[in-house]
Amino acid sequence: MARTQGSHSDITGPRIRAAALSLFARHGYAAVSMRQIAGEVGVQAGALYNYTPDKQTLLFDLMRTHMEDLLAAWDAEAPQAGGAMAQLEAFTRFHIRFNTSRAEAVFVSYMELRNLSPENFELIEGLRREYETRLEAILRAGAEARVMVVTEPRIASMALIAMLTGVNTWFREKGRLSLEQVEAVYWDMVRRSVTGQAGGT
Repeated sequence: MARTQGSHSDITGPRIRAAALSLFARHGYAAVSMRQIAGEVGVQAGALYNYTPDKQTLLFDLMRTHMEDLLAAWDAEAPQAGGAMAQLEAFTRFHIRFNTSRAEAVFVSYMELRNLSPENFELIEGLRREYETRLEAILRAGAEARVMVVTEPRIASMALIAMLTGVNTWFREKGRLSLEQVEAVYWDMVRRSVTGQAGGT
């Protein structure tokens, strides 16, 4: 890959992706030009094409990286013992913690799906389905073990992920509740939604 004069690919490339992510999150993909991204980084617009062929590829790479990082992080952290309820609690807390530290990436991944080309949309949707399937498997295992009451695990997995992702829209580090307290509140809601129990476990 060609290298822009006066810059290094291992520095400029990540800076371009970070600038694009921030601009897409603030203004929307359609409203952001390659020239704006270049200006944010401090390079000539033509220099961007040493790192990405076009804006669509840049958006796709940001979304794919986010989903691949999410999948890899959960696969590394998922408990291998403790049963379905322990796995569901771990998933609940993991999803909130991972996504609140990546608010811009989450926002772009959800709001800019409509701006992906059909081919790129299919690839990102495939990664999203992979992640949903991880939760669906936990719910199915819980139902089979009769510790959860879930009649439609596929629908339940999508609904739970949507609820957990919603934390990003309102959580603030300096708010009344800490992230750990928010995790506990949401885990109680998730637990009750799959067991119908109002009390503690």
